[in-house]
Formats: sequence, structure tokens, C-alpha cells
Amino acid sequence: MAKARKLNIQKRGENSWFFTVYTGLGPDKKYGRKTKTLTITDEALLKTTKRLEDYITAEYMKFKEEVEGGEYIAPQKLTVQAFVEEWRSKYASKHLEHKTRTSYESHLKKRIIPAFGHMKLEEVKPLHIVDYLEQLSQEGSRGDQRAGSLASGTIQINHRILKNIFSRAVEWKVIKSNPAASVKKPKVVHKENTPYGEDEVATLLQALEREPYHWRMMITLALTTGMRRSELLGLEWKHVDWKAGVLDVLQTMVHALKGEIIVKEPKTKNSKRKISLPASVLEELRDYYAYRAKERDKLGDSWNGKDRDGREWHFIFCHADGSPFHHERPYLWFRGFIKKHKLRYIRFHDLRHTAATLLINQGVHAKLISERLGHGNITTTMNVYGHALRSADQAAADKLEFLFAKPKEAKAKN
Repeated sequence: MAKARKLNIQKRGENSWFFTVYTGLGPDKKYGRKTKTLTITDEALLKTTKRLEDYITAEYMKFKEEVEGGEYIAPQKLTVQAFVEEWRSKYASKHLEHKTRTSYESHLKKRIIPAFGHMKLEEVKPLHIVDYLEQLSQEGSRGDQRAGSLASGTIQINHRILKNIFSRAVEWKVIKSNPAASVKKPKVVHKENTPYGEDEVATLLQALEREPYHWRMMITLALTTGMRRSELLGLEWKHVDWKAGVLDVLQTMVHALKGEIIVKEPKTKNSKRKISLPASVLEELRDYYAYRAKERDKLGDSWNGKDRDGREWHFIFCHADGSPFHHERPYLWFRGFIKKHKLRYIRFHDLRHTAATLLINQGVHAKLISERLGHGNITTTMNVYGHALRSADQAAADKLEFLFAKPKEAKAKN
């Protein structure tokens, strides 16, 4: 090694060397420097002379080039938990949608921080993440009283969160590489959710007759419009065109808790749409409006349809005092309703699928169904409801059989 270089490489102990690279005069009029300790564990290499010297020199030159190129990242004693705090304030709060952020925070608290929080950021390797994801797929990984493992979609979300956090660490030059980037994204296995058929819908509607007015109306609209839960919660009375019998879907409610109400425009332009209502449902909605108006008149000054900023909201579906439902309330109520009436379990979101399937079975064109549901294009509708559409197509073929089979039978007799 050259003499000048030897001054910057000092032997420390039996198998370690201390590197120093000077970075010049700084703004504080002091000379800066970067240091690094190289530890060699290869016993065979340590017993050589020339090869050992060449290796140490090469490592020093690599370190020097990184420092001079502004690419060197000094090892830090920053734990994953400490970095997540930085990620939360500098990235998540500014760039993630509220719903996404809430979901990420839940997984961080329940699983990721307990598993990785104590580790130093640079210590996390791809194999750690592979092992973690594998554990999530094992029996009992739910962490609650229910049997089974986590859903494949949940496991994929955990991978996504880790990849996002480590991507920020690379971007901010805290670590050199993202350990989650080289881990294959877990495959999602979609469960087949069968929506209700016509007979089951009839049973459901019969059971609804004994339920509170607002739930009867919400489920009726879900089944006749195919609207999403957030769209139903975001509906205000001003969105009803009574004359045309049409609902304007212009906003969604993504969060409502302790006076904090987050209402946003739908994600895509196709989600903004007008949905025609059956005449009987429009009439029922009119009666429901009259019922809610009387409730508000009784409350007078106790009416509470306002947020923290004093803005008034006139939601169609809300508490009796005008305050909005918590965004998870319809899902939780529907789950209990299904159980109470011993109906086949489906999710609240499957009411949307039921609405689409009913229309398909009535022979409505897929393009009209696509527009009614607010899909980006008809391909989405075909992919989601392909099975139902194929069944409807077979039913159409069976009807044609009636027309063509008779002439053939008559011809055979002749």
C-alpha cells in the first residue's frame, strides 16, 4: 500500500482495520472525515500476506469512492421501530390515503413492530422477511381466538408495508438496499364468494322488515344500486333527484370518528355516476326522508349533524341526531343481522355483487351493469362477474333450444 494510503488504514486488533477518508473543509471551517471498520473472518485470508493486503486495499478504495461520490451511508444504530416513527411523520401522514394509513398502522402495531421493531434497520435481511411471511401463513397466526391462518391478502399487505418502509430508508440514504424488494410478493388466493340468489334476497328482505328503518333502507339501496359501503355512507339528501328518480354518486365517506369526518370524491371519474332507482324504491326513500325530517324536528337544537369545523352534513344514513355512522358500522351491523336471522353468510360488500348478479340474470347488458357499478371499463365487469355472465349466456342458449328443437323433431317424423 502507498504510504499516504497506509496512514488512512490502521490495523485494529487481530482481524480488523480502521479506514479514514477526509472530506475537506466544511461550513464550520473544520475538516470532515468518514470512517469505517473492516472486520475479516476468513481465517485462510488472514494467513496470507499479499492477498490480504490487496483485499484490504480494494475495500478501502471502494469505501473511498463511495464517500467521494456521496453514496456512502454510515451504519446507524437506528431500530426499525425508531425509523417507523420517521416514516410515519415524513411520509405516511403526507402521502398515504387515510384508509390505507389506518390499515398499515393496524398491521404495524399487531405484527410488524413486534417482529422487527427491536432490530437495527441495516440488520434486516431478505431471509428475515421470508421467514416472517412464512410464519404469517402458519396455523394460529391470526392472533385471535379464531382458527386458521391469516388470509393471503393480509400476508401480501404485510409484505407491501415492509417494502414501502424500507424503500423510504433507501430513498433517504439510511440503508443501501431494500431487503423486501428481493422477496417475492406473496400470491393472493381469492376466495369464491357466492352472492345471494333471488330466493335468498327475498328471505333477506323479509327479515329486514323487523329491523330499524335506516338499515332497511340502506340494504335496499345496496341491493338495487350496487353502491359501495363508503358511497352509501357518503350519500346526502342533496344527491337525490326526486323528479328524475336518480341518485348522484359524488362522494364517499372514508372515516367518521369523534367529530372527525373525512368525505372525499370517488377515486376514479367512472365512480362518479348517476344511478336510476326503481319506482317502488324511490317511493320508499321518499317515505324514509319524511321520517328522518320528523326526527330532526323533534330534536331541534340537539341535532348534531356537524363536524369539528362546524360544517353541516345531511347524510341519508346516520344516527338519529344527524351525527354520521362510524365507517365500519354497516359492516358490523350486517354481520350480526346475518347471524341473528340464520342467513347464509356473505360480506356487506357481497350485496354489491348480489346486485350485479340479479341484473345479469334479468338479461341486462354488461356495459349498463358496468356503468351502474362505476367500473372503469367493461373488462372489469366481465372479469369479476364472468361466471354469472356465462351462466346467463347458457340460460339464453337453452331458450334458443326451444325454438330450434321443434322444427328438427317435426322434420325427423316426416
